[in-house]
Amino acid sequence: MNVLTRPALYWRTARYLTPRQVAHQILRRLRPNHGAPLPKTGPAAREISGPVQFITATLGTRGEPWTFRFLNIERSFSDGSIDWVCADLPKLWRYNLHYFDYLCDSNRSALHRAHLVDHWIRHNPPGTVDAWEPYTVSLRTTNWIKHFMSLPAPNAPPPHWILSLWSQCAWLQRNIEYHVLANHLFKNAKAMLFAGSYFEGAVAKEWLRTGTDILIGQLEEQFLADGGHFERSPMYHAILVEDLLDLIALDRAIPNVLSPTLLEALASKAIAALAFLRDLTLPDGEIALFNDAARGIAPSTQRLFDYAARLLGTQPTYVRTEGELIERLASGYYGWCGLRDGWLIDCGPVGPDYQPGHAHCDTLSYELVFEGRRIVVDTGVYDYEPGERRHRSRSTAGHNTVMVDGVEQSEIWGVFRVARRARPIEARLANDLGRVSFVGGHDGYRRLSGSVVHRRSAEYVPNSSLQVLDELIGGGRHVMENRVHFAPGLQILSQSRSLEIRNDSGVPVARLNVGEGPAIHVESGEQYPEFGRIERIEVVRLRSEGALPLRQHYSITRV
Repeated sequence: MNVLTRPALYWRTARYLTPRQVAHQILRRLRPNHGAPLPKTGPAAREISGPVQFITATLGTRGEPWTFRFLNIERSFSDGSIDWVCADLPKLWRYNLHYFDYLCDSNRSALHRAHLVDHWIRHNPPGTVDAWEPYTVSLRTTNWIKHFMSLPAPNAPPPHWILSLWSQCAWLQRNIEYHVLANHLFKNAKAMLFAGSYFEGAVAKEWLRTGTDILIGQLEEQFLADGGHFERSPMYHAILVEDLLDLIALDRAIPNVLSPTLLEALASKAIAALAFLRDLTLPDGEIALFNDAARGIAPSTQRLFDYAARLLGTQPTYVRTEGELIERLASGYYGWCGLRDGWLIDCGPVGPDYQPGHAHCDTLSYELVFEGRRIVVDTGVYDYEPGERRHRSRSTAGHNTVMVDGVEQSEIWGVFRVARRARPIEARLANDLGRVSFVGGHDGYRRLSGSVVHRRSAEYVPNSSLQVLDELIGGGRHVMENRVHFAPGLQILSQSRSLEIRNDSGVPVARLNVGEGPAIHVESGEQYPEFGRIERIEVVRLRSEGALPLRQHYSITRV
């Protein structure tokens, strides 16, 4: 980055922050990160009077108690001597180690789980890096409470566990992530509600008030009118669906503690969010991979619907009986999904203006499924570390959309930063005689000379074909590059302007026909369907250069 352009980039990023975020960014730098005072008497836990129904984790440790596998990276420790720092591993891996999701893993024995809690308490005093970041504390305390609630009466948590948990919750209340907001603030509030429900006393009541006040406002702020989470990542949406259901399950186990107003809002949002999640789940049973979405992090859509059925009774079914139009206006997702085929396109804002950390340059990008198998895929997300793969997963070239003059449609930088953003300027979906038509556009390239606008028209015929017409409108001479990322295991056989797409057995599954004009290039690429997992793929790049307007047309037909 040029030293002369850096201040302008910082300004274009920071100007979207809320005053509250800026104030708390300053405050947290001035205030030391220290622990909360211990209670004068031992904290008391409430009696569990209802069934404990939380989803349990199965983290694939193959019965090896001191082996941990996160983000497709495995690390083993001998004799239970856990290295809680793991400085050589990615930060997100270390966070997962401190989240303690594995504490609810039935594959680990009670003895091993007890050792992990004891070992963590001994080696992670308040202020320890990674272990005591507010988001990490939020997830860990929630998981500890879930585990403690599940223990039979003769095996109640020992006093030093309870004291450590209490201290972590007290610390969290002093370090709520108002400087980050979005899903971090939601997790903080959830942890406060778990803590306030689990403990008794005046401090616990204050935690309840904190959690309730935050969540009542955040339910309206973070869940849009169409049921989608405002960060517009299907993975984070699924994570927050679990959060909503967890709080309802908490009330079933410890009734009459959470506010009736809050419980009513949780149930209402959960039902709407489940319906949205269903629409963002393609016919292969997996979520679409837009905007920092990956498989294997959130519970599957089927598991979340089963969880909701246990807690809420009969709700909208997950199973489709026939094809359905998808039109989520507030989030900006459109398409059609049936039992075996589906198509989904993104034409929404990159996320909330003040927190677009999980946004990708995927405006007007799509995913396509034929016969229960993804044909055209999103790149996904490899990690949250600075580097080439993080940039590639967020970049315009990493998505099935148009790049102009080699410029990103949204001005991404760093690991989570976005300066200038592409904004939708139109989005329309219609269904006429079995043909699903979409028209959309965005203004991400208006900053280029000639005030360029990208407009995409698509016609999807269920169980048959997808036709795409891209137009660059404006002035001047420009380079237009269009990419189509084909799923792992698919091979492209070039036949002039008609390309045959074959599966790994050599059987044709689709055909890509390119209209006259653009040069056709078949390139190798990478897809990241899970954190830390690399799949080799083939990418078709269409390139045109000339004075605007420029147009490119292609179709993908099922064989």
